[in-house]
Order: sequence, then structure tokens, then C-alpha cells
Amino acid sequence: MHTLFRMAASVSAALILACVAHAAEIKVLGALGMKAAIEDLALKFERATGHKLAITFLPLGATVKLIESGKTADVLIIPQQGMEGFVKDGKVIAGSVRVLARTGMVVAIRKGAPKPDISSPEAFKRTLLAARSITYGRGAGSEHFEKVLERLGVANDVKSKIVRGAPGDTGVRVANGEAEIGVTLLPVLIPVTGIEIVGPLPGDLQDTSIFSAAIMAGAREPVASKAFIDFFGTPEAAKVLKAMGMEPG
Repeated sequence: MHTLFRMAASVSAALILACVAHAAEIKVLGALGMKAAIEDLALKFERATGHKLAITFLPLGATVKLIESGKTADVLIIPQQGMEGFVKDGKVIAGSVRVLARTGMVVAIRKGAPKPDISSPEAFKRTLLAARSITYGRGAGSEHFEKVLERLGVANDVKSKIVRGAPGDTGVRVANGEAEIGVTLLPVLIPVTGIEIVGPLPGDLQDTSIFSAAIMAGAREPVASKAFIDFFGTPEAAKVLKAMGMEPG
């Protein structure tokens, strides 16, 4: 029996050493809108596989410029509309594209502040006009919100109230009182303390953002990269995505 235990231990140790020997470093260009979810899943993936992830988070516009300048990586995670262009240009492997998650835009206020009425497009318009200051993200969804302001006819009226900062810190600006109202993707706001989610953009003002992943052309670690993308389809990943306000792909 002791001999069997020793043999099993030796086999386990050999397997562990083999995994370590073949552990890869996967370079990832990640979407800011999924930052918290990707970071959580990255840790779980690393523990499960022994691979290591080097992740750079950028808004879509910055990612496009970076790749167009010649920057490459193993895995690309961005909004679907950006992915379609990279597939067409041959920057990513078309057959590797996978939808990871969907999410929508929400309105947030500082914790404890009176909740504004956003129950309808007209009510949301009145809320925007009455707000002292407004902030919104620089990543996925920002262009849509600018279109919402135009559609509601308030773009010029609220222009002087707009507060912008670094990409990804919409919730922080609301929490510290720099902005009265924040509008951005739900996963960006969920990890932020000191704020409350009022609700989604009302009616047909809402827009669903779809995030996709793909292996980049010329990836140095294609096998490990596929394993990371596939990890997003596991039940464990689904729990994380849902907790972050996303619908798994």
C-alpha cells in the first residue's frame, strides 16, 4: 500500500512538473468594460492551468490604434463591433472568435443621494437637464451615450456639465462627488464602492454591448490562448460574469 502511495505521489509530481515545464505566458489585450471580470477569471485560470497572463486593459479606440501601429498579442478581448474589423483585416484568426458576454448601460449616483427618475426617456431627459454634473465612460458605450444625448436634444444643454477623467473611472468620479450622475456599462460600476445603481437606460435608449475574444494572428501561444478563451465557457466563469452584471455569451 505504501508503495502504491509513493508511486501515485511520484506520478502526481511528474504531472505537476510537466505542466510547469509547459506553462505559457499569454499576452492579452483586454476590454476595459470587462476588466473586473477578466481579472477575476485570470486568477482562476492561472491556478487551474499553471499558465500566466499578462493583460493590458485599454478602451476600444486605444486598442485599435495600438494594433494598427503594429502591436500584437496572443488574445484580444474587445467589443464585437471592433472585432469584426480585425477579422476583416486578418489581425485575428476568424475561426477563433467567441462571444464572451453581453451587458447594458446603467445610471449611477453617489450612495445615499436621492434617486433620480429615469423611468422613461422623457424622465431621463429631465434628470439630465436637472443634474449639476454628468460623467460617462471613455470605453465601450461612450459613443452610444453621446448619441443618446443628441437624440434627447440635450447635448448642447449638458455640455458644460460633463466631467471626464481617465478611462474606467466613471464610478470613482461619482463616488467622490466629482459628478452627480454617472452613465456607463454595468460591469464597470459593480466593483465600485460608495455608489448606487439607479437602473438601466430606459426603453429604447438602452444599448447592449457584446464582448468577444479571439486569438490574434501570429500568436506565440495559440494552444494556451484557446484554453483561456474556452475557460470563459465554463460554469465557473458563468458565475463570475453574472456576478459582474453580464450575461454569459
